[in-house]
Amino acid sequence: MIGELGRRSSTALLVHSALIQAVTFLVRPAATYRALELDVPPFALGVLAASYAVFPLLLALPIGNLVDRLGERRLMAAGSAVVLLCSAFLLFWGTSVAALIAGTALLGAGQLACVVGQQAVVANNAVSSRLDSAFGYLTFAASLGQALGPLAISLVGGASVRPNTQAIFILSVAMGLVLFGTTFLISSRVSGRRATESAGPSRGSAFSLLREPGVARALATSATVLAVVDLTVVYLPALGAERGIAAATVGLMLTVRAVFSMVSRLGLGRVSRRLGRLRLLVLSLAVSTVSLAVAAVPMPEWLLFVVMAFLGLGLGIGQPLTMSWLSAQAPEGQRGRALALRLAGNRVGQVVLPSAIGVVAVGLGAAGVFLASAVAAGATMLMLRGVRLDN
Repeated sequence: MIGELGRRSSTALLVHSALIQAVTFLVRPAATYRALELDVPPFALGVLAASYAVFPLLLALPIGNLVDRLGERRLMAAGSAVVLLCSAFLLFWGTSVAALIAGTALLGAGQLACVVGQQAVVANNAVSSRLDSAFGYLTFAASLGQALGPLAISLVGGASVRPNTQAIFILSVAMGLVLFGTTFLISSRVSGRRATESAGPSRGSAFSLLREPGVARALATSATVLAVVDLTVVYLPALGAERGIAAATVGLMLTVRAVFSMVSRLGLGRVSRRLGRLRLLVLSLAVSTVSLAVAAVPMPEWLLFVVMAFLGLGLGIGQPLTMSWLSAQAPEGQRGRALALRLAGNRVGQVVLPSAIGVVAVGLGAAGVFLASAVAAGATMLMLRGVRLDN
């Protein structure tokens, strides 16, 4: 990716990708712990998880249009500012369930703008033969951030089952400041390559992807994988609280999941070319399904670490492959819209699945949520039968 973007811009883009995920995966578990401090019922945690996707669901396609018209860096700067505002809001006013839901929704909007901008930079600058590799690097950096966020919880939370959430939100504000500054290290020369004049054809080109064979099911796969990651972030702390596992240990488990997602993205381009995108997607979903089902079974803490490692391997593959596939299909100058369409589908999954699966927690607790997530991942794997995703 350095060849296409230049060393400074590539490094800044990867740092930005890591930081936005680190802040997100720091703030969202902290919001769960803050909600547990308020003694909210398990179903409310599902609402809290879904709130993260509400604004992005409404804004995904308009943001895709903006990135193609205004440029990636401006959008990333705006998203970074929103994330910083969200962290400050939760620090000073996150003392009620309504405030937590509002802050989490704001976080989702800012994160969306950052991610659409990052993905559009790659899609508009990487050559088609290197899309899998380029998105692999980008999502590798994202997984690094997903590992660092929970690790920060372990450092701040210590050995307590419920950590000091106020200290976590202070840390997120500091990280948000760095995130905002990093945006401006990306060169303007790799941001802003637009090719559309009329909104009508551009919008049609994005939605026309849905009519391509297998695309809708590929988007459903992406949405399911991301929703399962969300549910893990929200309900693993709840599972840990039910089983008396310290917050620091839960943070390390989330870090292990993210680290192994990083591992799954190393050499992704070579593996994809050898096995094919479809076969690789099915394999990753199979590993995820088994891992989610096993996590629901009571077990020693060390064994749950192993399960989280396999879950990370399974969940790490789906996102970069669907990104590269859609980028290859979209016309030049309209890739921001195509990626936003994918993200809109992801947000639908993030709203529907946590809300529906959260109902399970009323009777079965967090373990039931992991079982229901396994069913969703398994159903998505079966849905991919007969689909061709390879170019």
